[in-house]
Order: sequence, then structure tokens, then C-alpha cells
Amino acid sequence: MTLDVRPSLRTHDGELIYMTYGGRWITPQDLRADMADPARRTQIDPAGYYFRTNPLFETGSKAYAWLNDIVCIGKGYLVEGAIAYKVFEVL
Repeated sequence: MTLDVRPSLRTHDGELIYMTYGGRWITPQDLRADMADPARRTQIDPAGYYFRTNPLFETGSKAYAWLNDIVCIGKGYLVEGAIAYKVFEVL
């Protein structure tokens, strides 16, 4: 699966950040039935599938302006009712 995601985020202090990311989500055939089942999908070890993103951030907020200038890589994984990410700045 090719990802093309474009959310607007609101921080805990009310600032807005526009985030875009592309990426790849590759699921082996033998895991697809379990991933489609809401009761089993969170029990799958994330090491069994490939879910990587490259988020970019844009904001006019002075407090978060540093996000405009960084490059990141993210690892996605399934959690109950959603998808979570660990995002790392590339130094």
C-alpha cells in the first residue's frame, strides 16, 4: 500500500501544524486476515509487517517553527482502534 496522508494537527497549547506524509505499508499475505479482524489486529507483532513513513511539518507557530526545518522517518504500528507512530528526526 502506498500512503498519502495530510492531517492538520492541533497541539495541546492550541497551535496548528499541517503534516503530510507518504510511505509504504507492506503486509505479508499470511497476516492479512488477522489485520482485517479488529479483535486480532493489535496482537500482531509489528516486526511482521513493514510500515514506514516520511512526515513533513508546516506551521506558522513560533513555538513549533523548528518542525519546518527537520526531516523525519516514522514507523507505524496498529493499536486498538487506530494506528500509532514512532517518529524519529534524521540528524
